Amino acid sequence: MDRHTSNQGDRYFDLPLERLDAVVMDLDGVITDTALLHQSAWKELFDKEFARRGLERRFTREDYLRYVDGKSRRDGVKSFLAVAGIELPEGTPNDSGSTESVWGVAKRKDEYFLAELAKTGPRPYPGTVNLLKGLRQKGMPIGVVSGSRNCRLVLDTAGLSDLFDARVDGEESLRMGLPGKPDPATFLEAARRLGSPPSRTMVVEDAIAGIRAGNKGGFGLVIGVDRVGQRDALLEAGADVVVSDLSFLRIPPIHRTIHITHDGNAHAR
Repeated sequence: MDRHTSNQGDRYFDLPLERLDAVVMDLDGVITDTALLHQSAWKELFDKEFARRGLERRFTREDYLRYVDGKSRRDGVKSFLAVAGIELPEGTPNDSGSTESVWGVAKRKDEYFLAELAKTGPRPYPGTVNLLKGLRQKGMPIGVVSGSRNCRLVLDTAGLSDLFDARVDGEESLRMGLPGKPDPATFLEAARRLGSPPSRTMVVEDAIAGIRAGNKGGFGLVIGVDRVGQRDALLEAGADVVVSDLSFLRIPPIHRTIHITHDGNAHAR
């Protein structure tokens, strides 16, 4: 599939469904507004870490976008601690929030996020939900890819789980030993589960790390979602098209059906 070189901005974009066999979407910031909850949890985490160490630095929105957005908790912690000059042992995924390790700090971040989630709940973006329903009506297999280990919880709470045929999240990545974004491994695994080659799979992402993953993975179409004013950065990272909301993606009237093979994979026709 030819790559788009111009920024489509907020013009409507007709999805080339005849050249796509599956769609894979990121969760936070694309499907639900939980990216805002993650940003708040990261800020609470690192502001407290700095204060505890007597440092005057504060975690900013730019820090979130540059160092942790789109990454797993562990990778986000490692990335920002390195920038902040704080060294901690790796630890293990079973470390508690009181443990002074990378995994312990990641656990504390999860506790802050879950507290925020309990207060507000996840709010799906209407434009995304409409697109998901429209794609399913066309028989398009859809997967969700997220570095979050709370992906299932967020989807279940938002009532969206039934819209997806495959889920590759932080829990699955840890179980399978898959590296996080910007490595394309999680996207590639989702495409495999959907029975679609990367060249015929569309990736939808709002994070620079995720756009880079889609680009590196050789996916047929990489859509960037810009809700925070980083359109140029998403294009530079490899997005083919950037929109401010998925309501700007239009579905042409092409009929598709799903064939389920004996191996359990879904194939679009």
